[in-house]
Amino acid sequence: MQANPAPPPADDTETQSELEWVVVGDEGDFGRIIVHNDDVTPYDFVILILRQVFGLAPNQAERVTLRAHVTGLAYVMTLPIEEAKHRVGRAHGLARQAGFPLAFTIELEQRQ
Repeated sequence: MQANPAPPPADDTETQSELEWVVVGDEGDFGRIIVHNDDVTPYDFVILILRQVFGLAPNQAERVTLRAHVTGLAYVMTLPIEEAKHRVGRAHGLARQAGFPLAFTIELEQRQ
């Protein structure tokens, strides 16, 4: 993630044809959302997406972004699987619209 700030996306339309779903596991009711580091997406843009799409507080978004930057990936949150897919799709759409390869994956988990 780059330290240069990026302008926010123009709107939150998503382009389904550009999205690739990566869901780890075979079955589950909930999805653990993971953000992945890359060498192109600006740090501030990642924070913006975490706040705008996932509803993280500023300090949480900063902490998650820093962890991804340092370790290569970071846990964002766990949501019901359909909600997780929706938010990851929206995040991918906004990132692609802005020209960034920001990536999220979903790990399935069962809750009892």
